[in-house]
Amino acid sequence: MIETVKLYEGDSHLRSFSATVLECNNVDNYYEIILDQTAFFPEGGGQSADTGKIGEAHVFDAQISGGIIRHMTDKPLDIGKEYACEINWEQRFRRMQNHSGEHIVSGLIHKHFGFDNIGFHMGHEDITLDINGILTEDDIRRIEYLANLAVAENARIICEYPDPSVLALLEYRSKLELNENVRIVTIEGYDACACCAPHVSRTGEIGIIKLLDHAKNKGGTRIHMLCGIDALSDYDERYHMIAKAAQSLSVKQSALGDALIRLEEEIAELKQKNYALRTELSEYKIAEIKPTDGNICIFEDEATPNDMRRLMNAGLEKCGGICAVFCGTDERGYTFTAASKSIKLREIAADMRTKLNTKGGGSDEMIQGSVLASKEKIKEYFGA
Repeated sequence: MIETVKLYEGDSHLRSFSATVLECNNVDNYYEIILDQTAFFPEGGGQSADTGKIGEAHVFDAQISGGIIRHMTDKPLDIGKEYACEINWEQRFRRMQNHSGEHIVSGLIHKHFGFDNIGFHMGHEDITLDINGILTEDDIRRIEYLANLAVAENARIICEYPDPSVLALLEYRSKLELNENVRIVTIEGYDACACCAPHVSRTGEIGIIKLLDHAKNKGGTRIHMLCGIDALSDYDERYHMIAKAAQSLSVKQSALGDALIRLEEEIAELKQKNYALRTELSEYKIAEIKPTDGNICIFEDEATPNDMRRLMNAGLEKCGGICAVFCGTDERGYTFTAASKSIKLREIAADMRTKLNTKGGGSDEMIQGSVLASKEKIKEYFGA
């Protein structure tokens, strides 16, 4: 079978075109369309497939195998008929901005640090590239600055299949050993890389390159980045979040960092005061526990796990049976912790699951979990 003519290789900015349907196959709940030529980029090289329309059929995926590009659509198309086709241009352009920007960043890292890009993925939220070396925060900021200088220079981006004799003399980045039909994407002055994807024509089209985050990963560095319109959208979202946070704290956006540090300090101080007050309150509650040869049930609307254990341990010294502490209300249910010095609680836990609809478990000495029974039913069960 003749290979599909890849129109996107000749003109990455081609948005609409006409093509003739060579095959239309029904596959489960979608249709697989083969055209004589296409501007739809199929998934490959870390980049997802283009979407768009062939006639009235929606194209939601495209895959390539053996030089044949298969378009996945929601409707069948007539074999032998020519259709007007259109790709989702905004989606394509954003991806080209991101992919071309990634080439610049990877090329600069290779040039200045000698590290290689060993992994690339263009996701829905950002782009990730894996570098086989450790980059510091200063290194990342330097690369970001140089990458945006490359954008400002509006350098040419050339996509071509060099003659094998020329290719043999070229220095270019590639994750695979290639020797024929190698498509080289050259960003003049910055990078040369084997790549099958469409790119912008000049670096100025990228707009901006923003390295969002980085972290050590498998002995190297994973970088998260965005370019162009996607970077602008990300900035806009972050700006509004910062503005909202600054407004809630009644500070200028430039003072938000210091305000958050002060807030953390205040929260830590309040936590300490709260802990001291809860401890003091627990002492009062412990003093009110009356000794008994039977069981003790203590109910609290609000209590931390530490509060519950403190009350349970105190009650355990004042009872001959089980001391159980319950936190919650009849409406939302209770969490509980219980202990005993004389009764094996694993047997009690099994009985409670049947009679009180509890979940949880533990040892013979202590059990804990949740219960949906009412306060009155719980008190009746324990005879407290």
